[in-house]
Amino acid sequence: MCGIAGILCPSIDLREEKPLIERISNTLKLRGPDGKGEYITQSTALIHRRLAVVDVEKGAQPMRFGKYIIVYNGELYNTDEVRSELKHFGYSFDTECDTEVVLKAYHKWKNESVKRLNGIFAYAVYDEEENSLFLTRDRIGVKPVYYSQTGDMLAFASRISSLLCIPRIKHVVDENGLNEIFMLGPAKTVGSGIFKNIKELPPAFSLTYKDGKISTRCYWRLEAAEHSETEAQAIEHTRFLVEDSIKRQLVSDVPLAAFLSGGLDSSIISAVAGKEFKAQGKILNTYSVDYIDNDKYFKKSLFQPNKDSDYIGLISDYIGTRHHNIILDNAKVAEALSSAAIARGTPAFADIDSSLLLFCREVKKDFTVCLSGECADEIFGGYPWYHRREILFEDCFPWSRSTGIRHSILKDGLLPHGDEYARNAYLSTVNATSALDSDSPLEKRMREMFMLNFNYFMQTLLERKDVMSMEASLEVRVPFCDYRLVEYAYNMPWSIKALEGREKGILRKAFENSLPYEIAWRKKSPYPKTHNPVYFSYVKRLAAEAINDKTCPIGEMLNKKAIFELMDNPNGMTEPWYGQLMQTPQVLAYIYQIYIWTKIFNVEFDI
Repeated sequence: MCGIAGILCPSIDLREEKPLIERISNTLKLRGPDGKGEYITQSTALIHRRLAVVDVEKGAQPMRFGKYIIVYNGELYNTDEVRSELKHFGYSFDTECDTEVVLKAYHKWKNESVKRLNGIFAYAVYDEEENSLFLTRDRIGVKPVYYSQTGDMLAFASRISSLLCIPRIKHVVDENGLNEIFMLGPAKTVGSGIFKNIKELPPAFSLTYKDGKISTRCYWRLEAAEHSETEAQAIEHTRFLVEDSIKRQLVSDVPLAAFLSGGLDSSIISAVAGKEFKAQGKILNTYSVDYIDNDKYFKKSLFQPNKDSDYIGLISDYIGTRHHNIILDNAKVAEALSSAAIARGTPAFADIDSSLLLFCREVKKDFTVCLSGECADEIFGGYPWYHRREILFEDCFPWSRSTGIRHSILKDGLLPHGDEYARNAYLSTVNATSALDSDSPLEKRMREMFMLNFNYFMQTLLERKDVMSMEASLEVRVPFCDYRLVEYAYNMPWSIKALEGREKGILRKAFENSLPYEIAWRKKSPYPKTHNPVYFSYVKRLAAEAINDKTCPIGEMLNKKAIFELMDNPNGMTEPWYGQLMQTPQVLAYIYQIYIWTKIFNVEFDI
């Protein structure tokens, strides 16, 4: 994995902008600590930082072939197939890395080449003769890329903070940006960069830039289709796709491990990977995360019915992995909130982010690549809101069914169109959902729920995974995000997907003979949060600091009385801020992260 950036601008001599280019490169250093490279002409600069994973000795970037120069961030999982096809057309290869395959695929098939790739990526190809740029992103959105067009300049980067280094890009957030933060956050609308002049290139989109004009197109989308397989065939098909995806993602020339929570998804990945390792005479290393004294303060809930620690030893012993349990200090989790927000370049995901950042830093001490189980819940119906009809058919985001708690922490009238903004975000996804005329009301709603989770909940988790892991210089791969698996799951009838009336029933059935019964049929439990009051005490102080700082405009936007009431009554939230992942401690942490983000990036508000 890597960090990429670029500037195209005819009115600036970029050969004279070495300090700026160096600043941008430095913002990407942790994404690519193993090497750096630049391509600079009078009007064009391409910047690359490399985290070497495959063909460590070669594969330096920017890479050239003919008139094309590429900067690439990602991993291609069908490298051998695409390389073989290109060889059939007469292409030869000097490296084993996927960058060369992607570049020569572009040379052969131009903009259509991205459709042939199975992987996680964001990359740009510059045409030296045409002075044009092609920028694209993987189908699911695992790898990020942002861009800004200001006057005659186009800039793009893996990180928002890289773009904010450029003087022409103002650090302005308007009402739409604040609605993203306060009405949808930590999720955001696909395509939003929060800042007024920064956009995210959406998943499965390509951008072309020539003569000062941008055009974008969607090259892939989820389309409804008939499911013709029997239940038994669906079980076998699901197993094949999951196993194939995991095996493809084990390719690495550097040490590889897996995250193992004791839940279904990570256990499946670890079991398949562990078997492959054993066949090669190796032992798979696995990692889990917990917090000091978390057992002491854990309380069961609908969303978190049991502790991971009760199951990790069972599955690790069953597979035969060398397991490492990382125990995080609660105070350090709170202290890392600022680092997490700075890494994102936007308000972040409270301790859901900061704990992952600390966890990844520990894993990085011994490994460079890990596999993780994100996104099985979104595509196989793992969350409670898929199964509770009183929530399922509510005409709103299921994880944030009301904006009441969000408005309550704001000054009266601050975001008068906030409800409408959130409503339109919801409707834009629902109305664009592909369905069949033959779909029952339940099947149609399940498609809508799939897309709501895909566009919002899943993208939030993927951004978190990418940013926090790459901030630790750790590459994390997500096998359940293979687009073939996503397409297949989208068209699977709910009666099969929820076999035996269980969340992710098809997935459980497909792997029940590969896992202990207690793991295969364990009730879903989310990423572990700290329940220690030490953390709550810490974030209370941080939130108080944020709202009392008269030098920061955020304090003037917030309802201090309501926030202090939250501090005094942590169980007083009667509605979720963001599903199971954000309760009172996380809301206070989020307020602090908004404050830190505003100060660090000198954010100006245009409202």
